[in-house]
Amino acid sequence: MANETQGMKPMTDPLLYTQSGHVVTLTLNRPEERNALSDDAMFDAIEDACRRINRDNTVRAVVLTGAGKSFCAGGNVKHMRDREGLFGGNPAEIRESYRRGIQRVPLAIYELDVPTIAAVNGAAIGAGCDLACMCDIRIAADSAVFAESFVKLGIIPGDGGAWLLPRAIGMSRAAEMAFTGDMIDARTALEYGLVSRVVAPDELLQDATALANRIAANPPEALRLTKRLLREGQHMRLSTLLEMSAGYQALAHHTDNHHEAITAFFEKRPGNFKP
Repeated sequence: MANETQGMKPMTDPLLYTQSGHVVTLTLNRPEERNALSDDAMFDAIEDACRRINRDNTVRAVVLTGAGKSFCAGGNVKHMRDREGLFGGNPAEIRESYRRGIQRVPLAIYELDVPTIAAVNGAAIGAGCDLACMCDIRIAADSAVFAESFVKLGIIPGDGGAWLLPRAIGMSRAAEMAFTGDMIDARTALEYGLVSRVVAPDELLQDATALANRIAANPPEALRLTKRLLREGQHMRLSTLLEMSAGYQALAHHTDNHHEAITAFFEKRPGNFKP
């Protein structure tokens, strides 16, 4: 199993893709724009990375973070002011820009087959807050802040936040964040359940990667099937989920990695799982 970094892209790319062992780290790489989500280059890069991960059976977990001091500042407000890019044109054109632009991001990240961890290193504002919610697990530096701040700019969550945020923290707190647009700090985010832990900034990526490696130590088929069940369970009846679970379990019982896990359990050793 290789532990070296693989596939590093030039620093000019909007998204950096690195792989160490079975863990991929995706880094939003527009620090001068606070990693804003406003242009096709970033949308394309995220969508391409997600497709690459889903095709690569060696990947078992993903960490998503931001370069510089911000995780993601959401949409580019200068572009909003100037009515350009994603925010240019008449209402019909803007609608299509959202559908063909930023809305590709929640679909791509949410549909990743492997577990995802948002390592929130700084401000996660507007679409940046929603980007964190697209991931399965969120860990924050104690310097991080969050805001569902669309209303402050006279707009609405156009990237799925109205679906994502209530599922992360419940309707009452999601409504409070969305209706006020107020910012919350990392400790409040922990109290809300928006993040599962808060760590020192210099420990964030190390902590997130350690968690990703603990996840990646498990059989890959079981990880992907478990993630799919958790996702589908958010919008289906219990009886339907149980039927789906029975089918998935039948598949899992007949994988080589299941048999290796059972053998490793009785031999009291770590499992040696194959893609």
